[in-house]
Amino acid sequence: ATEVTQGQWQAVMGNAPSRFSSCGNSCPVEMVSWDDAQKFIRKLNSKEGTNIYRLPTEAEWEYAARAGSTMRFCFGDSDDRLSVFAWYSNNSGKKTHPVAQKKPNDWGLYDMHGNVYEWCQDWYGKNYQSNYSTDPAGLHRDFRVSRGGSWLNDAKYCRSADRNMYRVDYRDDFLGFRVVLSCEKETTRK
Repeated sequence: ATEVTQGQWQAVMGNAPSRFSSCGNSCPVEMVSWDDAQKFIRKLNSKEGTNIYRLPTEAEWEYAARAGSTMRFCFGDSDDRLSVFAWYSNNSGKKTHPVAQKKPNDWGLYDMHGNVYEWCQDWYGKNYQSNYSTDPAGLHRDFRVSRGGSWLNDAKYCRSADRNMYRVDYRDDFLGFRVVLSCEKETTRK
């Protein structure tokens, strides 16, 4: 329901990479690369004796962010209500905030807009179509997708359809992730 927090990261990984560490255990972990997120997921799965945790695909992420909406945000097209749902440039004070402090979308998911960008499983594909049923093949094999906007961004970058890409080893204080739980056991994704 939320982005992975600094407390969750610490419990699994035993370290604290976040720039905004003074924000506390309830704030999203940031300063983690896509590779770091994969290490976290492998360790979490190992600790729990399963392989059901993973990053969402890009299509899954957008489907979850929209929560049945076809508009710019989960709540409509206007930026006017974004501060009710998101920490972004207009209200963040240039930092992250504890997860689940803003209103969730209709499916009970918090911070899908803003707080930190979220890594997705997919390679970046230029021709992504937001029909949520398929993920792009991804021709840019050096870049992974991130979604959702962050505390740093204007409203237009927090839209459900906004996409970004970063190298798998890139870290920054506006970039974190959330995990999804697969219904069935899966083989490790590459």
